[in-house]
Amino acid sequence: MAADEQGTPQNTSRDTQQGMTVAAFDAFCVEHLPFVAIYNFVTETLCTEGARVRLPADGRHLRPGGTICGPAQMALADFTLYAAILGRIGEVPLAVTTNLTTNFLRRPLPGDLIAEARLMKLGRRLAVGEIFIYSDGQDAPVSHVTGTYSIPPKDEATN
Repeated sequence: MAADEQGTPQNTSRDTQQGMTVAAFDAFCVEHLPFVAIYNFVTETLCTEGARVRLPADGRHLRPGGTICGPAQMALADFTLYAAILGRIGEVPLAVTTNLTTNFLRRPLPGDLIAEARLMKLGRRLAVGEIFIYSDGQDAPVSHVTGTYSIPPKDEATN
């Protein structure tokens, strides 16, 4: 723990920063993340433990055979993890994906997909999370994803 000039302990951990609300995150996405409009992601929940995001059913996300394509599922997972991180630490536009590993478990049913991200570790420079993707209304996941984000130092976080 760092100390100020008088020697008073100061907690400098990112974990104590104010996170973002769904409304603040949505506004942030409009300003900084134009790709969100391509997918029409709907952020349903942000909390200290993670995030829940919906990918509305759209014919543009289908592959032959009528199933939602893998790239759309990976984008949903990546976006949901980003939402979980910013929901916890606040606005850090330059946090970036460093790893994303996807296991496709079963074919999604027609309809919306729901991603639920849980932060497993949140450090000063790295965040690690786990994401499960479900067909809306189903209990069994269609995909399991793990991801890591690099978080820039505080003095570089908004450049």
